[in-house]
Amino acid sequence: MYFYQPDIRRDEPVIQALTELAERYPRYGFKKLFQLVRRQGNAWNHKRVHRIYCLLKLNFRRKGKQRLPVRNPVPLVTPEALNQSWSIDFMHDALVCGRRFRTFNVVDDFNREALAIEIDLNIPAQRVVRVLDRIVANRGYPLKMRMDNGPELVSLALAQWAEEHGVMLEFIRPGKPTQNAFIERFNRTYRTEILDFYLFRTLNEAREITERWLTEYNSERPHESLNNLTPEEYRLMAEKPELSKSAWN
Repeated sequence: MYFYQPDIRRDEPVIQALTELAERYPRYGFKKLFQLVRRQGNAWNHKRVHRIYCLLKLNFRRKGKQRLPVRNPVPLVTPEALNQSWSIDFMHDALVCGRRFRTFNVVDDFNREALAIEIDLNIPAQRVVRVLDRIVANRGYPLKMRMDNGPELVSLALAQWAEEHGVMLEFIRPGKPTQNAFIERFNRTYRTEILDFYLFRTLNEAREITERWLTEYNSERPHESLNNLTPEEYRLMAEKPELSKSAWN
């Protein structure tokens, strides 16, 4: 009877590439890792990479707890251009000492780009406005923003800001988070890969880890909904229509 014996020397480049990527992106499964392998210019086929992925037992990596329930969101109409629609939302977590903190998240629905994650013990409406001002200084104003009915988001300060700058505020129905599905999906990824994966001793530690992750999310992470482009690549295509998607393949 013949048993397959892997050629370790021949497979060494694949082993090294997978090991390095798995260490850098510990929350990625095979599908995401394989996309990154191909984006590095490697022509190894799917079966070979998957065989080595299993040989390295990367399919048995520990998975953290899921605090957010898996939902089947109602599909939303994807905007046709940048700044047509942003989604904003809050999240909560806690430091090792037990002190709770909040995050204020902003996403452009068109290219799923994370525009900001603001972290602090408290983020009142005036702070929300300052974060938005910081974003629009480089990106411009959105036509509308989708959000829930949280107290900071139904505040007079945000309403005045939106009216002054011609931004429409679109509130989802209470108890219907799936109506804000773009940022719900983003929140779930951020929760799984950062908030549930790390223990934070200080706010600055949470901010530093989050900022590194944001850079990766926007510039390195391929998205299936964007034809396996990164948010930054998709934005570049929108800003320069002469570039076709095939240019990124």
